[in-house]
Amino acid sequence: MTSCESAEQSHVTTVPRPDTQEQNVNYVSNRAPLQPLHFIKLPVGSVQPLGWVRRYLELQREGLTGHLGEISAWLEKKNNAWLTNGGDHGWEEVPYWLKGYGNLAYILNDPKMIAETQIWIEGAFASRQSDGYFGPVNLRNGKRELWAQMIMLWCLQSYYEHSQDERVISLMTDYFKWQMTVPDEDLLKDYWENSRGGDNLLSIYWLYNRTGDKFLLELADKIHRNTADWTQSTSLPNWHNVNIAQCFREPATYYMQTGDSALLNASYNVHNLIRRTFGQVPGGMFGADENARLGYIDPRQGVETCGIVEQMASDEIMLGMTGDPFWAEHCEEVAFNTYPAAVTSDFKALRYITSPNHTISDSKNHHPGIDNRGPFLSMNPFSSRCCQHNHAQGWPYYAEHLVMATPDNGLAAVLYAASETTAKVGNNQQVVLKEETHYPFDEKVTFTLQMEKPVDFPLYLRIPSWTNGQATLKVNGQSMQIPATKDAQYACIKRQWQPGDQVELTLPMSFRMRTWQVNKNSVSVDYGPLTLSLKIKENYVKRDSRETAIWDSRWQEGSDASQWPTTEIYPDSPWNYALILPDEADLKQWKVERRAWPADNFPFTTESVPLEVKAEGRKIASWQLDETGLCGVLPDENAVKGEKEEITLIPMGAAHLRISAFPRVTQ
Repeated sequence: MTSCESAEQSHVTTVPRPDTQEQNVNYVSNRAPLQPLHFIKLPVGSVQPLGWVRRYLELQREGLTGHLGEISAWLEKKNNAWLTNGGDHGWEEVPYWLKGYGNLAYILNDPKMIAETQIWIEGAFASRQSDGYFGPVNLRNGKRELWAQMIMLWCLQSYYEHSQDERVISLMTDYFKWQMTVPDEDLLKDYWENSRGGDNLLSIYWLYNRTGDKFLLELADKIHRNTADWTQSTSLPNWHNVNIAQCFREPATYYMQTGDSALLNASYNVHNLIRRTFGQVPGGMFGADENARLGYIDPRQGVETCGIVEQMASDEIMLGMTGDPFWAEHCEEVAFNTYPAAVTSDFKALRYITSPNHTISDSKNHHPGIDNRGPFLSMNPFSSRCCQHNHAQGWPYYAEHLVMATPDNGLAAVLYAASETTAKVGNNQQVVLKEETHYPFDEKVTFTLQMEKPVDFPLYLRIPSWTNGQATLKVNGQSMQIPATKDAQYACIKRQWQPGDQVELTLPMSFRMRTWQVNKNSVSVDYGPLTLSLKIKENYVKRDSRETAIWDSRWQEGSDASQWPTTEIYPDSPWNYALILPDEADLKQWKVERRAWPADNFPFTTESVPLEVKAEGRKIASWQLDETGLCGVLPDENAVKGEKEEITLIPMGAAHLRISAFPRVTQ
């Protein structure tokens, strides 16, 4: 069955993705001739995160995201390129930061943050020129470079969702008309804009869906043919980690216009291509600590924080375009296992590079182990000006995509987290969908629906592949049969919902082993959507961030660096363990030790994480830091191993230092 049909009280349908034969009457979606979206993002602020996701947003506001405007020299307003014609700084950093900061302001409905956001939005409006161009003029070989404008367009789109300010429509229309006048030989020729033309393409379709202006489809053709070719079967235009995470979605985006399935397949191919060699590691990302390099495939290789948040955004966009639950699972894998370790738990500093096997976080230069020279492992609030600002989008965008609208005027819970969603369903009737859960640390997710009067609409619930067909569902206490499937699917309940109806979804979590054959048959162990890591005692050392910043770091005059120190993290317990794991059947003997849910609603530290697992391992004395000061590459399988010891495993997202890909030993 491929469509969500009316369900009797005793059963539920299962579908691979929502059907797109209907057109949502409540929200703007793709306009013909574009391919219909399977999921439609709700306007910013419609989804109010609760629980740990909301706590993350509050920490962002209280930490680096919320205070960058006071400390980052790139956001200094005096002579800023986004506020002053001919300004000399901030062309990229302002929209990078605002992309997350503004959405954070709208979600939290914070008046001070909204007012700060508005200053920059008004700066963008004031920068409009008579020919339609807007923003800083950044010349590259005599050509206007458009990368920063691509980012600011996303800021303006979120602002429009929040305000319905028609100046956004006018600015974007005039700007895209200007792009039409630029000869192909002068368009998107610089490195960053050429790689990332897909971001421009998404904004073109966003505007087309609201105006229907036909020239926009012609412009989309023009942007695609002048963007780097991400459709190659066995290679990539470049191997920069952020470009890969951000740009692999471009062919799928253009597929929405052409309907050419080869383009859609190309995006899947790039995602898989990079992971076949450089992504044979847990955590959902790949080894490209600046660029992917032949021979540097070990799980000690990392990825930029920029790459992490761009991958999450790509997964969310791909999910909307394809409906494929794979993208939701992958987004959760990155969000739960990789991103939390890239920032300090107070969100006041971040590091440039984070790895699946990451055993030291100092301020030393680890080149050539890392493909960049400088202190890229320590948590520094002033370093790495791209990630310093671009990190802000990660959790706000994630929160916005927890619940999405469907073409048949329903709702879908696609990423699970405690939240309260106010949305329109059916024929313009408002409902409030409250989601209560400690997922991914708990198996149960409970939904309560409130509305003024009964309403008929479909509710989709994603069933992850790792449940192995064991998920259970109750509506108002009555069990409903979910057709068994080992693939990720959506359970769809279509009924006349009554005020106070309650749905209880249970997603049984069990242990699973993954073997990374190209990385010396190392293994990682998953528990539901969480990957487990060795619990290493972490020693935090504060240092002067001015002394440990990279060469191009800048901070505002008068900012108090003592309030924004660098954090270095050193291991205070052994990390060089092989995991005793004879076969996957033995995993059934493992037990999860539950701990109290943290009082501060923040579960991503070694002290607060609400579950642990006891296992057995053996030390490998020869596995040490290497000559570059990094965690050594995985030892050979026949390396000498010590006596059997009990070790503790925790979710890798809670471990700033971690071993997540283990050498394996069979007793």
